[in-house]
Amino acid sequence: MTIMLVAGEASGDNLGAALAAALKRRLGDYSVRFIGVGGAAMQREGLASLFDIAETSVAGLVEGLAAYPRIVARAGDVARLAASEKPDVAVLIDSWGFTLRVAHRLRRQDPTLPLVKYVGPQVWAMRPGRAKTLAKAVDHLLAIHSFDAPYFEAAGLPTTFVGNTSLSLDFSAADPGRLRARIRAAPGEPILLVLLGSRPSEIERLAAPLQDAVRRLAAARPDLRFVAPAADTVVEQVRAKVAAWPTSVDVVEGRLLKFDAMKAATFAIACSGTVTTELAMAGCPMAVAYRLAEVTYQVAWALLQPPKYLTLINRAAGRAVAPEFIQHDCTGPKIAAAVAARLNDPALLKGQVAAQNAALAIMGRGGPDPAERAAEVVVEMLRARGRLG
Repeated sequence: MTIMLVAGEASGDNLGAALAAALKRRLGDYSVRFIGVGGAAMQREGLASLFDIAETSVAGLVEGLAAYPRIVARAGDVARLAASEKPDVAVLIDSWGFTLRVAHRLRRQDPTLPLVKYVGPQVWAMRPGRAKTLAKAVDHLLAIHSFDAPYFEAAGLPTTFVGNTSLSLDFSAADPGRLRARIRAAPGEPILLVLLGSRPSEIERLAAPLQDAVRRLAAARPDLRFVAPAADTVVEQVRAKVAAWPTSVDVVEGRLLKFDAMKAATFAIACSGTVTTELAMAGCPMAVAYRLAEVTYQVAWALLQPPKYLTLINRAAGRAVAPEFIQHDCTGPKIAAAVAARLNDPALLKGQVAAQNAALAIMGRGGPDPAERAAEVVVEMLRARGRLG
């Protein structure tokens, strides 16, 4: 049994790894091999990645245009791999621009190959026309939000809500003391996490305002310790950035240390993305920062009717539970002021954690394992297509 898994960035790598593990459990009587594209987590589950996913981890209009030739070339590489290795099914994970191009090539090359998209574009937030585009490109969608299905089913795409893996995270093995021992922090010292993002372009845009915020906070709170958890794909870039900052920042990598840090932290400044839900699950209050290339921002805000909030817990709550600092508001002084206000007010911190927990409940916290449901759908498709006895 040959299964193609294609992820184009760090968040997709984690989804792909969990799916691969679940597929191995369900197909235990078969010899299963994984081909395609993934990061360190998927490789630990047995995937031999065709190339480094840092090549396809792109966000923003300007960055997308600059990376377009590379994305097209890599999509062609994936299609050639499929032509050579003849997978029984292909699961394309997140990374809309890259995986859509892969889907088009795989469809033209072998119309009989079952194509599954894991995580659809956020058509409920902007650009609803992408639902029809995806419906023409793949056979089934595995959705992580319950409100995704009506949009895609209306476009004729069979959709299964599997759940958000971040909402079923288990922090029982996380050890705040282990993180404190690693950075030599005393039990009472406050810890601020600085999460710069999982894409190189995000790190480049956020480094300056977050450096300024950290400088201001360090001057006001000499007892404050700074920790920067980083994805495997960008850890060296994060190290290089924070090495130039005026205060010491401990960089940690790996899923276990990231979870240790989230449980140990007093507060976090995080790039908008999957990590904000993870922080909320860990009970860590946060501020959210994001910057797009200015051209991308102007186009998105003028033409695409972007959502009021970028952070899922804020969308679920219908208000800014976690303060957001987007584009022109993403400045060192503004971020530092918001963080300082919370660090100086334990009641405000406690209230934010309670509000984050309420939002997680609305989102479906603690449901069944999404990876197991996703694997079930993939196996069902294999049987329906006669590729599995």
